[in-house]
Amino acid sequence: MKVHIHTFGCQMNVNDSEIMLGLLSTQGYIPVDNPADADIVILNTCAVRQKAEDKFYGKLGELNRLRKAGKKLIIGVAGCIAEKVGRKLLEREDVQFVLGTRAIGRICDVVGRAVSGEKVACFDDTLSQISAEVPKLRQSKHHAWVTIIYGCDKFCSYCIVPYTRGREKSRPLDDVLQEVKDLSRRGYREITFLGQNVDSYGKDLGDDTSLAKLLSLANEVEGLERIWFLTSYPSDFSSQLIETIATSEKVARSIHLPVQSGSDRILKAMNRRYTREEYLQLIWQIREQVGDVSISTDVIVGFPGETEEDFVQTFKLLEKVRFERVNLAMYSPREGTVAWKHFEDDVPKDVKNARLQALLELQKRINAEINRTYLGKVVRIIGEGKLDERRYYGRTEKNKIVIFCSEENPTGRLVDVKIEKTTAGPLYGKPVWIEPSKN
Repeated sequence: MKVHIHTFGCQMNVNDSEIMLGLLSTQGYIPVDNPADADIVILNTCAVRQKAEDKFYGKLGELNRLRKAGKKLIIGVAGCIAEKVGRKLLEREDVQFVLGTRAIGRICDVVGRAVSGEKVACFDDTLSQISAEVPKLRQSKHHAWVTIIYGCDKFCSYCIVPYTRGREKSRPLDDVLQEVKDLSRRGYREITFLGQNVDSYGKDLGDDTSLAKLLSLANEVEGLERIWFLTSYPSDFSSQLIETIATSEKVARSIHLPVQSGSDRILKAMNRRYTREEYLQLIWQIREQVGDVSISTDVIVGFPGETEEDFVQTFKLLEKVRFERVNLAMYSPREGTVAWKHFEDDVPKDVKNARLQALLELQKRINAEINRTYLGKVVRIIGEGKLDERRYYGRTEKNKIVIFCSEENPTGRLVDVKIEKTTAGPLYGKPVWIEPSKN
């Protein structure tokens, strides 16, 4: 039977989908790219914002139109919406099975039961079974996602993730390193360590395991070119981690450090465990010790009670730090969270939108100014993929997208590109050296 997984949301969902497809492939299921070609479609969902849920129900509607047109289709729901809504999803005629975020190791059993006609919901904790040896059907042949810690213990007042992903649970260090070494032997040049709060890695293991130690050991793995990690939490970003990044040749000079707000009053209401000043001090420490580093962030506008002064504090923080990338979102109430229970969503939508647009314009100007400094410089990228017949793209160790023309396919290879044009988004250039193909 043919199976298609449509993945919503974060990179951890992408990695979960790779694991599910890998496990299903060992049982003879055939992955396909188009749901219209599939016998089974799994929607691996995200619930972080209402917009993500709306996309899921929209996709479910599309699949139903296929069914009504005569397509025989078994539909399953995995990921955060599966965990949030639970067994109630089985009350829908179109949903045959539901798989919790920690139950992905049971995917073959659940799909098999669904194929036999049973309606199935599984919320077992199978994370201990997700080891380096579990087959994964990777999307890329040169870059791999490696989840090292599941869940989150922070309970930010706006966030549904601790309720859908559970408490923090780290993978053993030796198991992660085995996966990294296996990937390197198979020709992977880049890896990204993943976690809802990746800086907490190892704290629950009761030994000396830490993200800093993992990065240091992975840096010694022959064949790897770059090591990334996502997503960090400011108050867990240790001095040891900063030192490791500064002294590790392969760790990318790109750090994603969500701030969410520049107002201490809003940070407290969000249950973020740091102040504006503590966040700024961390930024200066990183820049002083690591040097030329790209820092990106997440910001929520329109959190309940956010005044114009609170927003101005956020605006000024972005002006001061000059992030190289900012992921912006309007506050979205999530049922079951502290903010949903106790705070009124009292910032009008038009005010939220105006604040979002103001930050977008600011960040666009900052990005354009930073990117202009690359003009005429040669940067090293790893080719990631093809845009059209001759244009390819890759990214620098500071996570800058670079677009260039090439007569040969440089995907997965090192390329030195001289930058000839800059925008507020990608950089454009001409390759001056392409690593020889090993084929």
